[in-house]
This record gives sequence, C-alpha cells and structure tokens, in this order.
Amino acid sequence: MEGQRFYAITMARIVSIVAFVWFVFFMPGPWGWQRDLGTLLVIAGAIGISIAHYQLGSSFSVRAEAHHLVTHGIYSKIRNPIYVFGMLLIAGFVMASHRPRLWLILPIVIIVQIVRARREAHVLESAFGDAYRQYRRKTWF
Repeated sequence: MEGQRFYAITMARIVSIVAFVWFVFFMPGPWGWQRDLGTLLVIAGAIGISIAHYQLGSSFSVRAEAHHLVTHGIYSKIRNPIYVFGMLLIAGFVMASHRPRLWLILPIVIIVQIVRARREAHVLESAFGDAYRQYRRKTWF
C-alpha cells in the first residue's frame, strides 16, 4: 500500500506541475520580459521539485515522518528543496500572470512552509539526533 500511495502522490505532483507550465504557456496576454522570466522560474521550480522528489524517494510523506535521513544530491545543500523550488514556481507563476495582487499569496505560503520545515526538523532531530544536527549545520533552509 505504501508504494501505491507514493506513486499516487508522485502522479498528483506531476499533473499539477504540468498544469502550471501549461497554464503559463497558453494563458492570454502579451509576452514580455516579465512573462519570459516568470516562465523560466516556473520551469526551474518544476524541475527542482521533480529532482528533489525523486532524490527523496520513499522518504517522502505529506506529514512529518522520519523514514531515513536523505543527505545526498540536492539535499546535501538544501534541507527543504521542495519548499524552496515550490516558492520559485509560485513566484514565477505570479510574475508570468501579470496579476500583482497574487504576490500577496507568496508571504502566506512562505510562512506555512517555514512552520512545516520547523515541524519536520523537530521530527528528524528526535529520530536521528546528532546526525541530523550535523546535517543541519552544513545545509541551508
């Protein structure tokens, strides 16, 4: 059952990323530097999320759980790359959409992601102790 849940979450993530990219490419409006840069940020965010999700593998969970400590690949530099690249994707979407009011969403999502990251850090520190503390000193966010 665990494998089915992992693949279902992976498929949902892929579908949402494709929808974001599709929407940015085909939304009405002029193409200019802002939409170009926003589109590049959406694509970079989507690629980053995909790589991070792949490297996290079966350790991915919606709720904070400690399966094993992933410290390779992008996780050797960033503790929460899915959150970081998610912010990049959202910022790119807002920029490409030419809707300045949507910038109000970003601070809210950032606060939610910081709270989630702290909760995950607590769970990982409880499970892995000094190994996690050492990993945390070597990485960003």
